[in-house]
Amino acid sequence: MIDLDIDMRQYDCPFIDTTDDVDIAFSAVQWQLDTDAEKLETRLIAKTESRGALEDGLRALREHPNMTNCYILSKRDTTAEIGTKIEQTNAMRTIQNNGGYITGPFQIENGRERWHVGFDADEDEDRALAALERHNDFSVQDRDQFGPSTLFDLLENSESAMQLLEGCRALTDTERETFKVASRNGYYETPRETTLDELADHFDISKTAVSMNLRRSERKVLEGVLGAIERMDDDQL
Repeated sequence: MIDLDIDMRQYDCPFIDTTDDVDIAFSAVQWQLDTDAEKLETRLIAKTESRGALEDGLRALREHPNMTNCYILSKRDTTAEIGTKIEQTNAMRTIQNNGGYITGPFQIENGRERWHVGFDADEDEDRALAALERHNDFSVQDRDQFGPSTLFDLLENSESAMQLLEGCRALTDTERETFKVASRNGYYETPRETTLDELADHFDISKTAVSMNLRRSERKVLEGVLGAIERMDDDQL
């Protein structure tokens, strides 16, 4: 299996057009392509910085000419879960007609969309990408090729991967940024390439505050790692 991570701009996609006009982002949690009716049904999370932007974004989405149906499943503050049905886009049709298939969720923001697309053969991939260039703007961000054993391992350990992901998601914005800067600047190297004092200067906070942010982030990530290891151990029993 060939798996592509594609940064895509479609010119007939309601979600991309909406994020062009409104500061809103969409992440798909479920999707189903009806090839006979040439429609795509999705469940998405819509997220904005303000309630006004959320209302503007949902209104723009409903009014898009390629939108067949758009309804709210739940809404709280600046986030909504929505259901949609849209006309099949040129890119969807091109991928499908050339032996491709969707392997992961869509993420749409700032007029661009992240696609995860799979192919079984190199020639299918080459033909599909050549056809995509005619009506879409895109770049391949990453390409992986998996054999059957690797795919089996990924599927077998999906729950462990989710456990690790949950540990990362538990980080606050401050903890995440502190952890990233410390790691990139060599705080965890031996010998250390940066100090707590230097990190405190970077964030313009006290040395104690930096240390606390790092300990909290380390604990949360470690809990996710340990949870993933335990799940892997259980699966092997």
